[in-house]
Amino acid sequence: MAILAPSLLSADFLRLYEALEIVNKSSVEWLHLDIMDGVFVPNISFGFPVLAAVQKNCQKPMDVHLMIVEPDRYIERFVKHGAFNISVHYEACPHLHRTIQNIHSYGIKAGVAINPHTSVNLLEDIIQDIEVVCLMSVNPGFGGQKFIEHTYSKIDKLKNLIIQKNSKALIEIDGGVDANNIQALVKAGADVLVAGNSIFGQKDIAAAIKHIYQLM
Repeated sequence: MAILAPSLLSADFLRLYEALEIVNKSSVEWLHLDIMDGVFVPNISFGFPVLAAVQKNCQKPMDVHLMIVEPDRYIERFVKHGAFNISVHYEACPHLHRTIQNIHSYGIKAGVAINPHTSVNLLEDIIQDIEVVCLMSVNPGFGGQKFIEHTYSKIDKLKNLIIQKNSKALIEIDGGVDANNIQALVKAGADVLVAGNSIFGQKDIAAAIKHIYQLM
């Protein structure tokens, strides 16, 4: 069964504690945190004050997705704020291997995220060094976008690359994941499903989580 990682970006921030309590009591494995800077993507999400509050109340491993420029400047702070995995964007890291080494130096997992237009073949020289590949299945920056169908083809190509390079990287899908495509994504080979609106956008968050697990 795939790992389910609810994306906090879609939560009601006026009821953040309540949302975290529901997640804590659920069977979900990870909590996904999208960090946006308004530079790499045309949106700003949340920063360290919110992250500190989440860290105090979250009992799930925190999967941090950095949609920011110059991520190396902040790796240590994200580690101190509870990140167990940090994914950086291929497109934002001119010295990607160095960035991955920096993340690993703190004893946590490292991932690489790629935008919908970025070829998985560009990961050939880094795939053995990372634990997660985050395939963006929407254009990064905003929640609630329509799933890009070409993602299925990218999953297949990425699976072949992982096997070819004897990598242990997990395939994470981020964007537009809902009841209409969950089964197809798992069948295609997705290991981690990031779900935002399909969980936190529902009136009954706990029921939404259970429904997704039933579909898996």
